[in-house]
Amino acid sequence: MKITQKSPELLILLMTIGGAISWAVWLNLLNNFAIEKVDFTGAEIGILQSLREIPGFLAFTVILVIAFIREQKLAYISLALLGIGVMVTGLVQTNMPFYLATIIMSVGFHYFETINSSLTLQWIDKEKTAEFLGKVIATRSAASIIAFSLVWLLFQQFHMEFLWIYMIGGGISIAIVVFCWQHFSFFPEKVSQTKKIILRKRYWLYYALQFMSGARRQIFMVFAGFLMVEKFEFTVAEISLLLLANAAINVVIAPKIGKLIHKFGERKALIFEYVGLAFIFAGYALVESSYVAVFLYIADHLLFSIYIALKTYFQKIADPADIASSAGVSFTINHIAAVFIPVVFGFIWLFSPSLVFFAGSGMAVVSLLLALNMPSKPAAGNEVLLGKFS
Repeated sequence: MKITQKSPELLILLMTIGGAISWAVWLNLLNNFAIEKVDFTGAEIGILQSLREIPGFLAFTVILVIAFIREQKLAYISLALLGIGVMVTGLVQTNMPFYLATIIMSVGFHYFETINSSLTLQWIDKEKTAEFLGKVIATRSAASIIAFSLVWLLFQQFHMEFLWIYMIGGGISIAIVVFCWQHFSFFPEKVSQTKKIILRKRYWLYYALQFMSGARRQIFMVFAGFLMVEKFEFTVAEISLLLLANAAINVVIAPKIGKLIHKFGERKALIFEYVGLAFIFAGYALVESSYVAVFLYIADHLLFSIYIALKTYFQKIADPADIASSAGVSFTINHIAAVFIPVVFGFIWLFSPSLVFFAGSGMAVVSLLLALNMPSKPAAGNEVLLGKFS
């Protein structure tokens, strides 16, 4: 797939770089900054993480905003807001400003991710979407590697203060916004987007798979890394190396995954993902070797790239006018589980960490059963094998 100068594809990749670098800097510094500069305990960090997920849960409100602001402009504004939130974080010294900066950052992050996904599905031809989304993941991973390396260099080698690293991380997003605003024209909408919140019965399988994806993501995000530290006593440096390894592997593999999805289809790709995840989560529950745990963590992260297939499935079944609205709705559905799973499963963890991961394996099996209901060649009017709505 050829990406030309000042094309929509190049714009999406540039904005992806801006978002990935700011987010990676914020994530990399979070725990150290919270403990060393703001004197957070586990209670405060739990509150902050819950507040961070609320804008994701409210992502459907993006459709109310694009009634007044065109999507491309809103993508710029959201990316700038993400950068501003990261920069402001470096200035905070107490709890409430930290919470406020996190909310600003999170609103920008979640709105940007929603709009970026919507624009991709609108601008990129269906036959090229899977391959391009693979390039997006690879680009995001490469940008994350740069951000993690930059933080290590500035913090460990030059002993730079948190403030200036946050300023650099957030400033990169803002600089990319300014560049894109000046050098890219506003691309016309191929289809005028529905300016209201919609839920369509014929999209029910997509909604269900989105919900299950969000639930499994919470098990991985919250508890897989925690397992590494609590059970196998991984250090900060070792966790950083693990994250870097994941990002480096994605740079190489993600574009190939996109091509394979295009070749074999969404149904086979998602079935492969969910079968693999069922075994991986069961592996987390039973693992006694740190080396095996690392393998499971990397394999888990790699299979997550097949999530591309869910996006291309929706692109094929959706009314083109529904894409912007559905991007917000699906992001909200994906984040429903984020409201309760970390808390509920955190209590379960106290009694049986294995049970948490066996539950994740069960979620993968439910996803597999849902994916079996997906046709080999999805299209509008052919969304599911069973349970069709007119």
